[in-house]
Amino acid sequence: MLKKYLFIFFVSMVPIIELRGAIPISQGMELPLIPSYIICILGNMLPVPIIYFFARKVLVWGADKPVIGKFFRWCLEKGEKGGKKLQSKAGRGLFLALLLFVGIPIPGTGAWTGTLAASILDMDFKSSVIAVMLGVLLAGVIMMLGSIGVFSLIR
Repeated sequence: MLKKYLFIFFVSMVPIIELRGAIPISQGMELPLIPSYIICILGNMLPVPIIYFFARKVLVWGADKPVIGKFFRWCLEKGEKGGKKLQSKAGRGLFLALLLFVGIPIPGTGAWTGTLAASILDMDFKSSVIAVMLGVLLAGVIMMLGSIGVFSLIR
């Protein structure tokens, strides 16, 4: 059982997959829903401070490197595009826009992209983390409800 929980914890840390993939995986493994939800949230939130403080610097540093440059430039462009899109739509409601950006589980949104966008937009750390955390909680609830529905049909 511990191995399964560790697995979903680490899956929820992976960019793009995050808890959006980890929660359905946990239900496929027939783990209890609430403990899985909590573990996935912890795993998804663990990289957030690191992303906020260091990802932009690392991406800028690696953007001109031969092997990793193309991927790093893509990540920077994605973060900048997401940040500009958030800012243009949100105006002064950037906190709510970030929360919804992270919270609505569609491809390309999530804690990684939202935190990078907040860093690029120079949002303050506390507001960014709170908005991302609330967004992760919302995405987790949406994925839990979806997983319950899908897996109840399968079983």
